[in-house]
This record gives sequence, C-alpha cells and structure tokens, in this order.
Amino acid sequence: MDLMTLACIAAFAPLAGSILAGFLGWKLGRTFAHSVTILSVAISFAASVAALLQVRGGAHLDSAVYTWIAGDGFQMHVGFLVDRLTVTMMAVVTFVSLMVHVYTIGYMADDPGYQRFFCYISLFTFSMMMLVMANNFLQLFFGWEAVGLVSYLLIGFWYTRPTAIYANLKAFLVNRVGDFGFLLGIAIVFTVFGTLDYGPVFAGAHLFQGGTVELIPGLPWALLSVICICLFVGAMGKSAQFPLHVWLPDSMEGPTPISALIHAATMVTAGIFMVARMSPLFELSPAALSVVTIVGAITMFFMALVAIVQYDIKRVVAYSTLSQLGYMTVALGASAYPVAIFHLMTHAFFKAVLFLGAGSVIIALHHEQDMRKMGGLAKYMPITYATVLIGALANAGLPPFAGFFSKDSIVEALAISQVPGHTFAYVLAVAGVFVSALYSFRLVFFAFHGKERFEAHGHEAAHAAEEPHHEPMHGKPHETPWVVTVPLILLAIPSVFIGAMAIGPMLYGGWFGSSIAATPTMEEMAKEFHGWAPMVLDAFAGLPLWFALAGVATAYFLYIVRPDLPAVVKAKAGFLATILERKYYLDDFNDWFFAGGARKLGSGLWLWGDKTLIDGIMVNGTARLIGWIARATRRMQTGFIYHYAFTMIFGVFALLSFFWVYLLN
Repeated sequence: MDLMTLACIAAFAPLAGSILAGFLGWKLGRTFAHSVTILSVAISFAASVAALLQVRGGAHLDSAVYTWIAGDGFQMHVGFLVDRLTVTMMAVVTFVSLMVHVYTIGYMADDPGYQRFFCYISLFTFSMMMLVMANNFLQLFFGWEAVGLVSYLLIGFWYTRPTAIYANLKAFLVNRVGDFGFLLGIAIVFTVFGTLDYGPVFAGAHLFQGGTVELIPGLPWALLSVICICLFVGAMGKSAQFPLHVWLPDSMEGPTPISALIHAATMVTAGIFMVARMSPLFELSPAALSVVTIVGAITMFFMALVAIVQYDIKRVVAYSTLSQLGYMTVALGASAYPVAIFHLMTHAFFKAVLFLGAGSVIIALHHEQDMRKMGGLAKYMPITYATVLIGALANAGLPPFAGFFSKDSIVEALAISQVPGHTFAYVLAVAGVFVSALYSFRLVFFAFHGKERFEAHGHEAAHAAEEPHHEPMHGKPHETPWVVTVPLILLAIPSVFIGAMAIGPMLYGGWFGSSIAATPTMEEMAKEFHGWAPMVLDAFAGLPLWFALAGVATAYFLYIVRPDLPAVVKAKAGFLATILERKYYLDDFNDWFFAGGARKLGSGLWLWGDKTLIDGIMVNGTARLIGWIARATRRMQTGFIYHYAFTMIFGVFALLSFFWVYLLN
C-alpha cells in the first residue's frame, strides 16, 4: 500500500467512525457507537504505524489531495506532508486516542450521552490528524480550529453544569486570543511569500532574514521575528503558555477521558508541534527564540508551584501538564527541537497514565475528586496504584523511566544554548525538577497511602446533583473493570521503556532528518551522548537527579511521616500560599479587567449608544421631530379660504423677493 493511501486512511478513518456514531449511534445503540469508533481509530493507528515503517525505509510524501481555491498565481489545497516528524506524531496521537477510546467504555458506562461522547472524541482525533499531516498553513489552520471547536464541545460535555459551560466558554475565548495572533502570522506569510505551502516558505525564508516591517510608523521590526512571534502567540493559546494558560485547569470540568486526550498527546501539544515544524523560520530569528524560552520558563516553574496546593486530583495533573508543556517550550527556545518532540512523546504516555489513573480512582470513589477524601487506596486498587506510580516516577524525571531521559536532555540543552534568556530558563528548569517530583508524589502519597479518609466523608449530595447518573458509594472501593485497567497498563509500559529505547535514534541518530532544522545545540549535545546507560550513570553527578530525589523525599516526609506539617507550612507561608491558591490572581484579574470591562463596555454601549443615541435620538427623536413638524403644519390647515389666499400671496412675495435680491447681486 502506497504512502498516500496510508495517509488518507489514517486521517479519514476517525472521521468515518465519528459520522457513523453521531448519525446512527442513537438508533443502533451504545455497542455500535463504541465499536465503530474504536475500530476506526485502530485502523488509523495501524495505518500510522505502517506509514512510520515506510518513512523509516526512506519514503516521503508531500502532495496535494484536493485543490480548494485556484487563483492567479496561487493555489490553496488540502495536502499531506508525511515525513519523520509527521509519522512520529501520527503514531503517538492514534495510540493514545485508541487507549482513551477503550477506557471510555468503562468511564462513561452510565452516562446518557455515551454515543455523543464517542462521536466527539473520534472527531477530535480526525482534527488532530489533519493538523499534524498538513503540508500547508491553510490546512494547519483548519486542524488548529477544528481541535479547538471539538475541545469546546467536550469540555462542556456535561452541559447542565454551570461550571462546565463556564470552562468551555473560557477555553474557547482564550484560544481565540491566541488564534488571532496565529492567523495574523499566516496572513503575513502569505503576503510576503505569496504561498501557504510549507516547502516554498521554508526554502525562501533566508532571503527575508534582513527584511523589516513597520508595524508602528518609524519603528522597524525584523520581518521573520514578527512572523514567528505571531505564530508563537497561537502556540501560547493552544499549548497553554503563560499568560494564556488559564483555560487549561478549568477544562477539567470535562469527563476524564477527554482530559487525557486533550492534555496528553493531542490538543495542547499542537503548539509544540507547530513550532517544531516551523523550525526553519524560528532558527532565523533569535528574538523569537528568546521570547519562546522566557515564556516557557515562566510557565514551566510557576505553574508547577500551583500544583503543590491543589486538592482536586485532576487539577494536580492539569497543572503538571502546564509545567511539562513549559519544559517542551524552553527546549524549542533553546533550538533543541528534537528534544521538545522527544519530551512530547514521553509525556504523552506518562501523562495519559496519570490522567486515566486519576479517572480510575474517581470511578472507584463514585466521582469523588478531592484527595482529602481519599487515602489508603493502594491495597484496594493495586493495578491503578502501580500504573500511577510509574506515571509519577516518569513525571518526576527519575531513571530509568521515560521522563528522565527527555527532561534531563532539556536541562542539558538549556545549559548549552546561547539564546538570550537561557540562563534564566536553566535555573527554573533545575528548580522545577524538585517541584515536579514533589507534586507528583504528593498525589501518590495523598491518594494511595496513609489514613483512609473516604469512609468518613462518603459521597456528598452535591456530586449526585451534578451527575445524577452516578450512585453514591457503598462499601469499600475496588479495582476498576478491565476496559479501564488494560489501557492503563498499555500506556504504563512505554512510560517505562520508551525513553531509553528512543533517545539515541530520535535525538542523535538523525531520526528527524530534514523535517526539523539542524542546530548547533543538538550538535553539541551529540558530542556528550554515549548511550542511555552512561546517561543514567552520569545523572548522579548532576543536580537534576538529586533535586528530583529531594522532591520525592520531601513529599514522603510531609505526607507520610509528618502529615500534620503541610498545614503548618501553609500557615507559615501566609500570603505566598494565598498567591498560589489564587493562581497568582490571574483569573481574578481576567474576571475583573476583561470580563468585567467587557460587561461595563456593553452596558455603556447599551445605555448611551442603543438607548440614548439610537432609540432616544435616531428613532424616538425622529418621531418627535416629525410630530412637531406635523403639529406646526396642522395649524396652517384652518379650512378658511382667505387664510390660504394670504399664504399664497405671502409665498409669491417671498419668491419675488428672493429672485429680486438674487438678480441684483
């Protein structure tokens, strides 16, 4: 089977499954809905693996599938670019999506929107595939907006809950801010290069390296820096970088399977993939790389701190995702694009394990998400506990788990990089390793160890009101069904081994070839790499590993040895703890300035624009003016002939006077 056929099957199979589940699922039942969507994503995964094998053997595809618009000197089309970067993303996205589809059978078993949910997640997979397989900016933007739209539907899936509606609207609006910058960047690309195809743009980018553009008259900006920064603003929204990160924690209002799908391997990594794909442009703009580095560093460290004070098990993992996305972003800024994609891949597996493991706990406790009402679950849920522990070890960056190799490579890239801001990012990256280990094992110890707290609290009526299809908990929790645990196990396996297996070929074996720009940073890192085993041994001589171990030890001491101390530390921290709990007051500021300002502006426009100007002056004022003229004119309609004769004589006199004055002048 040729590469084009495989690409079409991989992209459009999930769309076919979504259409069948959406239009026929309500009639043919739940089994049909999940069977057809799982089969379609499995076909997509198989086609993606087959494409990976062909590309590994030297195949390459960059071709149009359908011409949408043809004009004078330009064309816009749907096309596929299947190279080594693409097939890596295709395999990761479809595998994680397949695991989430299977997991959903157990998680959404009692939900009345079962068929609708499977329709949405299959459509989400199609949208992401179109994004990563695009060979032009037009199709990239289509996939970009499609994943945003479907994520809006999924975050607000439980549409009877006000918090879910608030969360999906927030996600939609914040992403529109980023998408405005993204669309502006694409418009400048088309204006400058005259095409939206990747190939000509990347090939001709060096010709504009010294070019400038005056966004403000008299103030020239480097053209490529403007393009790259605009594109990165889009990545800031989609990949939840500061300050456009505020939507992601609230998106936990959606069902757990979509939390895993959005935050593990798909939507939030779209921005990382996009910047890696645009590496030929970013490499020509040190200013843009510096912006990427600093924004990523802020997100990486300060969002990790917020995870320490969260009690909702899903929000802990959500803030962890923000931090790990920051790590990927600083790798991009350090010109270590393969390292960013490598961390994207390892993160996809261990973060999906953490999200789905959290969902397994939530199922066992009948949709209780507060970790203060958990504890001691390890003996009741051994499979879930083992997989979550693996995910936490990988997230903390401990060897030989996958996260260690990618995270340690990021720290090394920052140490080598010469991009302005790299020292700032390096310090925060090393400190972030400690914080990552602390919040990861805080979750493990809080939920799975210590005193059992779920019996004391039970399941409150508030949750039953929010999700009436779930019954209150009776008796002890127990391990979840195989449709939940099997995906956990299959995702935990690569969380252990994929880092050691892939680091050599992906980073230093030329796996990405020409699909990512070659950089001095990667050349310097290659000189220091001698295999995964020496890398593990060398880690004991560096700071990151010891910081990670210190984070685990701190979590153990605070939540196992002295569980009374966190409350004391919080009291001593005072305002600092409040800042973290209030998430740096960014949500409060947005509610006051943007939401409140928009409401006040709308009220002002209604009061002065609509009510006073339009209704008061233009509509009612015009009516009053006409009424006054009518009343004045009516006084002249007396019914007496001599009045009309006088009016005629006066009119003739006025006309003669006018002409007399006009003729004299």
